[in-house]
Amino acid sequence: MNKLSKLAFIAATAVMAASAMAQSVPASRQATNDNWVNGTGEYVWMNGTNELCWRDAFWTPATANAKCDGALVAQAPTPPAPVAPAAPAISSEKITYQADTLFDFDKAILKPAGKEKLDELASKIGGLNLEVVVATGYTDRIGSVAYNDRLSLRRAQAVKAYLVSKGIESNRIYTEGKGKRNPVTTGCNQRNKKALIACLAPDRRVEVEVVGTAKQ
Repeated sequence: MNKLSKLAFIAATAVMAASAMAQSVPASRQATNDNWVNGTGEYVWMNGTNELCWRDAFWTPATANAKCDGALVAQAPTPPAPVAPAAPAISSEKITYQADTLFDFDKAILKPAGKEKLDELASKIGGLNLEVVVATGYTDRIGSVAYNDRLSLRRAQAVKAYLVSKGIESNRIYTEGKGKRNPVTTGCNQRNKKALIACLAPDRRVEVEVVGTAKQ
């Protein structure tokens, strides 16, 4: 045997000896164990430093020996992320009150019938997580712009004051007076003043818009 062959033989013998000394991991008793084992299937072959088990061509983490590297560790299932509750839907409702129902003609003092209407409104608002209330007053076209602006604002403010007296937060109620702007009537051209006032009645109104979400 030449010198080169002898050296190769000695090296191979040393590797086998080191591997044999490293057979310290018992083979798994599972049906499939895709690590190299000794001839009796009793031990898993490891490298010379006892760090890694030898794997055959069919090795997967699922079929590894339980004490070898790469063996799967059972993990607790990850709980599903909590689902955030859906945000309550915001609702907006505009209610129009005829001024003649709430007030006497050319006045800004609530009548009993007007208070009853606003009692119903306050009850509805009580069932909401209130965002805002906007009360907007309008008049008919009879009279000057400045006079009608003041009258319409006073009426809107009278509505606010009554709602506040019923427990609605004052800082959530806004008022505006638009006077004779934005009329809803057409064709009212009566010469008789009483008839004209009656025809223009729809223009005299208070619009109340309520924005909020239903209480859960």
